[in-house]
Amino acid sequence: MDVLTEAFRWLNDPLNWSGRSGVLALTVDHVLVSVLAVLLAGVVALPLGLWLGHRRRGSTVGVIVANTTRALPTLALLTLLAASGLFGNTATVLACAVFAVPPLLTNTVTGLGEVDDDVRDAARGVGMSGARSLWAVELPLAVPLIAAGVRTAAVQVLATVPLAALVGGRSLGTIVVTGFGTQDYGQVLAGGILVAGLCLVAEGMLAIVQYVLTPRGLRARDRAASETPSRRTRRSGGTTPGLAQPAASGSNRSGPSS
Repeated sequence: MDVLTEAFRWLNDPLNWSGRSGVLALTVDHVLVSVLAVLLAGVVALPLGLWLGHRRRGSTVGVIVANTTRALPTLALLTLLAASGLFGNTATVLACAVFAVPPLLTNTVTGLGEVDDDVRDAARGVGMSGARSLWAVELPLAVPLIAAGVRTAAVQVLATVPLAALVGGRSLGTIVVTGFGTQDYGQVLAGGILVAGLCLVAEGMLAIVQYVLTPRGLRARDRAASETPSRRTRRSGGTTPGLAQPAASGSNRSGPSS
């Protein structure tokens, strides 16, 4: 509890939020490095994923090769880049971009691969070229999965960028590293809380963006699929299929004999 109290005391100190090494400035640097890393990964992964997903050949090999980069620890890659002369935020952007490629590539290939073959055939049947079918038909249907890949990559990068402080970069990880150096564990916990909070905020904002980018027809389909039969029955005002109607009243029977 003492460390937690010290962490909140550190966060409530206005001096820790201002200046070049304050929380606000470090948060800007943290977000900037993360955005650059995701953009760099997107430049590599998204066009390749669109090409592989549209061709539907070689996509498995491409995804496997991309996923092998996950076996390389980001800290080890940062160390290798630092040994080659790249320090600071430049090394962090490159290392985190490598880390962000697999979810972007995998989700793009999977999203296009799940487009129904009948839809692709219909696009060709109305005279669309392969490129036009990709951009006008297949890509809109794959947007939810592609956006989910971007969301996953962005949050993973945000959580990894604090390692920049170990190679001379600037991020919220600077607070954590400085706290370890001065044995101020309240500051270490405060830095961890800030990183976790930033990841949660980014997750929420990207979830909203993903919802907005999803075509309205797909959202309606997902809502219909999530509804239970009883809810659909109440909405339509009908009866649940399979239940027999009650028997007719006695007035519909033959009258009494004379």
